Amino acid sequence: MIVMFTDFGAEGPYLGQMEAVLGTEAPAEPVINLLSNAPVENVLSSAHLLAALSQNFPVDSVFLAVVDPGVGGERQPIVLCADGRWFVGPDNGLLNSVALHAEVVHWWIIEWRPENLSSSFHGRDLFAPVAARISQKDYSGLSQWNGPDLGGWPADIASVIYIDHYGNAMTGWRYQKILDEKVIHINGKAIHQAETFCAVPEGEPFWYENSCGLVEIAVNKGRASELLGLKVGSGVRF
Repeated sequence: MIVMFTDFGAEGPYLGQMEAVLGTEAPAEPVINLLSNAPVENVLSSAHLLAALSQNFPVDSVFLAVVDPGVGGERQPIVLCADGRWFVGPDNGLLNSVALHAEVVHWWIIEWRPENLSSSFHGRDLFAPVAARISQKDYSGLSQWNGPDLGGWPADIASVIYIDHYGNAMTGWRYQKILDEKVIHINGKAIHQAETFCAVPEGEPFWYENSCGLVEIAVNKGRASELLGLKVGSGVRF
């Protein structure tokens, strides 16, 4: 399967244009639009979000990952295989968290170029065709690479990386990295842990381990983003 992860938004022609390429190049492959509203032009938050969301997909899934504010610039187009899952995207940090949390990684530079390459839409013209080929076990046009230097890349970030439809705030901090502290602080307010929504009174904020293994802040029958004034990038103190 081919899995799309982008900051394109649900409106506009961009998702459809990439889907058209995938349908032409790999018509038998299912295409899943995992996320089209990744944090806009926010590579750090998107990288941690991609790592969390991709972990439950099967081996040989191919992720077409495009959060690419530097499109057309000097950054390289790359491919990562991390624990058997494939990721196609820009070398701007977007794939770093996936690699950092994986046990076995291999990197490639995409050497292939299409005859017509838009300087503003590598997702359609470059990354989508390569993702389609990889889904069919065609690895032509790739050259092995040692990968980026991950030494300074944070394994976790103590900030909000995504606000969902319900106003819940997903952070870039993995629950397994929480020790004994069951209280976190946001904008000077202490937020206590709860296992479920129904464990706290209506309108009460709390935090919990979400289905991706990240710390998430929510309000029972309310919107944490509004109640606590949260947005992508808001800091959380553990």
